[in-house]
Amino acid sequence: MSVVREFMTTNAQCIAEDKTLQEAAALMKELDCGSLPICGNDGKLTGFITDRDIVVKCIAEGRDAREVRASELATGKPHWIDADASVDDAIAMMEKWQVRRLPVITDHKLVGIISQGDIARNYDEERVGELVEHISAKAPMAGMS
Repeated sequence: MSVVREFMTTNAQCIAEDKTLQEAAALMKELDCGSLPICGNDGKLTGFITDRDIVVKCIAEGRDAREVRASELATGKPHWIDADASVDDAIAMMEKWQVRRLPVITDHKLVGIISQGDIARNYDEERVGELVEHISAKAPMAGMS
């Protein structure tokens, strides 16, 4: 059985909850990614932010990304998965919560991200088709796509 750590992207970084959305966007640019986990000062996961969140929940509302903190978009309970969980468990979580990526945690620390794309490149084609269909069937939950 395949486990999450075999498929995940390992260079994931958090944006601290007290950093601005401008700093989050700059880090996304540096890492060439469209989303970041948000971590508290204790290093624990508090949420997830996407480039779309920055545009829709800040810029489009006329707010200044240099003043809005990442913590303001860290709403709801963050979803994550253990690195040793099965890929099928990750797929089930993605389907249940309608998210395309999950932070991967080991010993209470972020060790990676597993995305729909990571799974699509490495997993059973039929199961990947089901995942895409289930996630795309409904609108993603705010801040967690």
